[in-house]
Amino acid sequence: MSILIDENTRLLIQGITGGEGSFHARRCMEYGTKVVAGMTPGKGGTQISDVSVFNTVESAVRETGANASMVFVPPAGAADAIMEAADAGIPLVVCITEGIPVLDMVTVLHYLKNKSTRLIGPNCPGLISPGKCKVGIMAGEIHMPGNVGVISRSGTLTYETVSQLTAQGIGQSTCVGIGGDPLIGTAFTEVLQLFQEDDETRVVVLIGEIGGTFEQDAARYIKEKMTKPVIAFVAGASAPPGRRMGHAGAIVGGSSTTAQDKIKALLEAGAIIVPNPAEIGLTVKKVLG
Repeated sequence: MSILIDENTRLLIQGITGGEGSFHARRCMEYGTKVVAGMTPGKGGTQISDVSVFNTVESAVRETGANASMVFVPPAGAADAIMEAADAGIPLVVCITEGIPVLDMVTVLHYLKNKSTRLIGPNCPGLISPGKCKVGIMAGEIHMPGNVGVISRSGTLTYETVSQLTAQGIGQSTCVGIGGDPLIGTAFTEVLQLFQEDDETRVVVLIGEIGGTFEQDAARYIKEKMTKPVIAFVAGASAPPGRRMGHAGAIVGGSSTTAQDKIKALLEAGAIIVPNPAEIGLTVKKVLG
């Protein structure tokens, strides 16, 4: 099995007429994803790579049965794009857009509380269920189907982890990039629960980083609920306090947001800690036997 997306996913791309939107629409289609619609206000009635473009999300859903959306709308309009998708009843929205103002995300997350829509991101690479569906910007060819779930705050480390796993002949059930911003739609704990409930996923790899307390929340869930092995790496052990490191969310603002504190919490929860990202693939291979 896989989580969140599979062969039945019907993808709408908001912002498909932009350079990134059109490029990644084609890459998703080449991977086998059913891209059924695009949406850009004022561009309705046109086509991009044989995909019909609509003026509104509501009309796109009504005409095509889209049940997932990928957002490439620029930062100033991305929050409205997410909320429009939720209004149209789309169950999964994946926001790739980077640089959305924090106050806009406060509005979005409050708005989604009364909706059935799950948001992945923003500022994320998306997700992929290898061999089934790709809703994101990752290179599909480095993935292979299997039974290791991957969750990560870092896009680059997601790719590195997957590359190592595939090189070891270890496939992935689903890989989820949750995003690097301080406010995101889906955290580690929610994805851990989905992997815990997925019969096909045998092992989970969790990639954390400095900033926030997502990893401590994950540690509590691992200790209380997880019966499957969790292999964890936390980036940023040498980051100085108060220094932003790459992501808006990767800021050390106190002892609880440092890599050392996160590693301690995960270790005490029973996770297997990998001190060096280069060792992730071999560690998973040992755990799988």
